[in-house]
Order: sequence, then structure tokens, then C-alpha cells
Amino acid sequence: MGRLFGTDGVRGLANGDLTADLALGLAQAAALVLTQGRHADELRSQGRRPRAVVARDPRVSGEFLTAAVAAGLASSGIDVLDAGVIPTPAAAYLVSDIRADFGVMISASHNAAPDNGIKFFSFGGVKLPDEVEDRIEAAMSGEKLAPTGGGVGRIRRFADAEDRYVLHLLGTLDTRLDGLHVVIDCANGAAAGISPQVFADAGATVTVIGSDPDGLNINDGVGSTHLELLQRTVIEVGADLGIAHDGDADRCLAVDARGQVVDGDMIMAILAVAEHGRGLLTDDTLVVTVMSNLGLKRAMAERGIRIIETGVGDRYVLEALAEHGLSLGGEQSGHIIFSRHATTGDGILTGIQLAAEMVRTGRSLDELASVMTVFPQVLINVRGVDRTALAGHEGIAAAVAEVESELGDTGRVLLRASGTEQMVRVMVEAETEETAQAMADRLADVVREQLSV
Repeated sequence: MGRLFGTDGVRGLANGDLTADLALGLAQAAALVLTQGRHADELRSQGRRPRAVVARDPRVSGEFLTAAVAAGLASSGIDVLDAGVIPTPAAAYLVSDIRADFGVMISASHNAAPDNGIKFFSFGGVKLPDEVEDRIEAAMSGEKLAPTGGGVGRIRRFADAEDRYVLHLLGTLDTRLDGLHVVIDCANGAAAGISPQVFADAGATVTVIGSDPDGLNINDGVGSTHLELLQRTVIEVGADLGIAHDGDADRCLAVDARGQVVDGDMIMAILAVAEHGRGLLTDDTLVVTVMSNLGLKRAMAERGIRIIETGVGDRYVLEALAEHGLSLGGEQSGHIIFSRHATTGDGILTGIQLAAEMVRTGRSLDELASVMTVFPQVLINVRGVDRTALAGHEGIAAAVAEVESELGDTGRVLLRASGTEQMVRVMVEAETEETAQAMADRLADVVREQLSV
């Protein structure tokens, strides 16, 4: 049996892989593991129970999973503050804001409605490291906390959860958004009740799409994985930009006034240059993953901004930000992290900061995005191969070295084994689409030949 936790919590088909029983057991194990710190000990010495914030995105399965998680926590002596439907970064912020002992977010992010997931935040609203997740998984097979009488936890509604988060977001702005017309795609997800309000309160004129969640339509043809409707709408209404969130609103992608996509790398380039120019980019350093475009790295080097590269996953970006005390990082997918304001990727925060830079400079989004030239990138998922044999394979390493030699400094190659499937991802960047495609096809053929099962 593989590891229960993936790159971002426990995720699977709701009521299939991810059942109410599993959610209950996870919550009971988390209650045991996440209340062993000094803060929780201080609470108990004062006769108070630990507290946890629980939140979800609007997919229908979140209702029964929230009930199961709340039951597991309360039966373990944890007071539960149910924040209802709010973005993942809102849940993380609230854990920190009220000094809760930990938090639980029930969401499958950009996945379709039948999936769901459970992720945990520790004290301070920080994602858990692998070793703590492993301790939770191990604790599922052991004894649980089982207080009785007055020792059991209470479940209450977190009545002002949204208001606290909205005020926090608005407090990060030093520039109002008056005069800016923004189209916001809420992905029929957790952003629907918050993102339009934040932009409007900041002064922007707002057109909203993907804002009618019914529990089943989350990410369905809308949001950061389906930008076509946003592109059309921006052009039709003559907006200055479009902002796309995913189901739990921890991502932000953008569209300029011409309907052109501005991805996470381009957003990071804009924000890093802006922060660098204002003296706010700590150590003049940006944290990115290995999937970030070569164009971003070149643009940063030209402006004296150092790059730290991590593995794929916003948790690894977060770890690097914390380790080096840095202020900005993110992923091509739109997870952007401002460590001065947030403990995780925040799509709404990213959106308002990007819009504020447009107002501050008086420049259009496409002008700002011209700070970097995107290298064509081709990604091929080679399925049905032995991913475990990729590391150290001499034949594949030789093929990669040959392609890298041909590309020189005009491109790069990345081969990465999937963490969950028998699949190897082949990514090639080059100066032209044709070159990138030809090189990627060539390497994909080598992987199929050498790793076939």
C-alpha cells in the first residue's frame, strides 16, 4: 500500500477512495498528532480545549466530509470552528489569525466535482511537512483520544470568517484599484463569495463569471484550467484584465485586455520586478520550481534577481521561502506565495497585487508581461512505462545529454517520474515550438523504448 498523503493532503474519489470513515479516522489521528506541541500543552494547563478551523470548497461531497471531520475532532476533545465555504488560503489565514491549534481544509482544488481531498494546516496556518503527515497516517491504526463528559469538543459556526479574510486582503493593498475593469472567473468554487467583493471594495469595476456553485459544477469549463470563457468575456466587455481562480482559490492566472493568457511564471516576473524595484524583494531572490520557464529565469538574471529552484509543488516553494527567509515564490500553475501576507498560495491576494501594479505603473497587463519572453514549452506524458527505473538509467541520461548539447543555452530538458502513476513526464523548452516538439518527441520515444513494461 502506498503513502496515504500525496503532494497536497489526502485526495481521491469522494465516497469511493475518500470515505466518511477515512475522514473520521484522519481527523482523530490529526487531533492526536497536532495537539502535542507546547501551545496545546499551555491550553490544557489552563483548562481549555485545543481549537481547529474547518473549512471546505462548495463541492457537494464536502458536506458529509466536513461532518465526518468535525465529528472526529470533537470526539477527540477539539473545539471546532466551522468556517463553511471559503478559499484554502482563507482557512490558513484564519488558523494563524485566531491562533487555532490547527486547521483542516476539505477540497480537491482544480479537480472535477466527484473528487475531494483533506489537507491540514499546523499552528500558524502552515502546511505540514512529510514527516508529520506520516505520523498522522501511522496514528490512524493506534489508540485515539476519547474524552468523555465536559472533555469532548464543541462544534460552532465561525461567524465572521469571511469578513476577517476580506479585511486582511484589503489591508495588503497600498494602492486602490479605481478605474480598473476586471473580469473574475471564480471557477464555481470557493472564490465566488469573496473575490468579487474584495476587488469591488478595492475600487475596481467587476464583471463576474463562474460564480454560481451548485456543488457539482466546480471547475466545469471555467476557472484556471479552462480559460476560454474568461478570454472571450474580457474582450466582449472591454475589460483591462481577467483573473481566473481554481476551485479552492489558491491559484491565479490572468488574461490581458487582448485575451492573451498571463500564466504563473509571467505573473511572478511582473511581481518580482515590481517588488525588487520597491526594495521589497527579500535578498533580491525569487523561488520557483523546476517547471518554470527558462524565459523567467533569463528575465530575472537580466535584472539582478537571483533564482532558487525547488521540486514541483507549492509546499516545496513554501519550504524554501521559510528556510531562506524570502518573500516571494510560486509555480507556473498560478500558486503564488507572498510570505509577508500569507502562509500558502493565495489566488485572490495575487490577483489584487497584480491589479495594483497595473494601477501603480499606469501600464497595461501585456506591457507588464513583456518583462519576460516565454520560451515554447512542450510536455509529453509517456504512460505505461516503469517510472521507478528512470533515475540513473544510462541510456536515457545519454539521450538527454545529447539533446541538451544540441540546445546549448537556447533551451532546456526536464524528465520527471510521476509520483502516482506509471508515467514519465518529458518537458523540453526551446526557441521555437518546432524544435521543442521535435526534441520532446525524440526523448519520449527513447523513454518508451528503454522503460517499456
